[in-house]
Amino acid sequence: MKADSNPRFWLLAGGGLLVGLVLTAVLLIVRPFGPPNFHGTVFQSSQPAQNFSLTAHTGDRVNLHDFQGKVVLLYFGYAYCPDVCPATMGELARAVRALRPSQQEQVQVIMVTVDPERDTRELLADYMGYFHPTFLGLTGSEEEIAAAAMPLGIYYEKEEGTIQSGYLVNHTASVLVLDKRGYLRIVYPFGTTGEDVASDLRYLVRE
Repeated sequence: MKADSNPRFWLLAGGGLLVGLVLTAVLLIVRPFGPPNFHGTVFQSSQPAQNFSLTAHTGDRVNLHDFQGKVVLLYFGYAYCPDVCPATMGELARAVRALRPSQQEQVQVIMVTVDPERDTRELLADYMGYFHPTFLGLTGSEEEIAAAAMPLGIYYEKEEGTIQSGYLVNHTASVLVLDKRGYLRIVYPFGTTGEDVASDLRYLVRE
């Protein structure tokens, strides 16, 4: 008997089609757009970023691993930076504000100062609050900051400025993105827009 005239054939074919449609629907619900094209350099880390301990502008002692469970945007900069740092923090603020409140709760922006000599906790509090009330500034001794920066490939060095500006700090201008497990996932170059960052965060907070 031909397959196309066999009722059992059509029953099995129909059942297979139904199962396929159901699986497709489930996959679309779980991951509606498939793997994203992130807007920075993507990393496949084998282990979480190395932990470090610094003092927050609130006065609390915090560890990097304290923030596991949130997507962390980690930046090394300083309040006296004339251009790169405020531009970067401004874009990160736009990114966070573009998210829904429930998504914002799952994101933490952290700036580690590379200028602890001038960036007091009070100054960091004002600086971070200017961009967003949830942003956190961290400081510590020169040794503690170096211990946090070096394993992440962060470079910084004092350089001569002007009488008006005082010394400047030449530093890596990248933003590091850690997923909820603390793994390095993305590195954004300077100039990445808040819109692009927000697009990536919407995906990462769902993981």
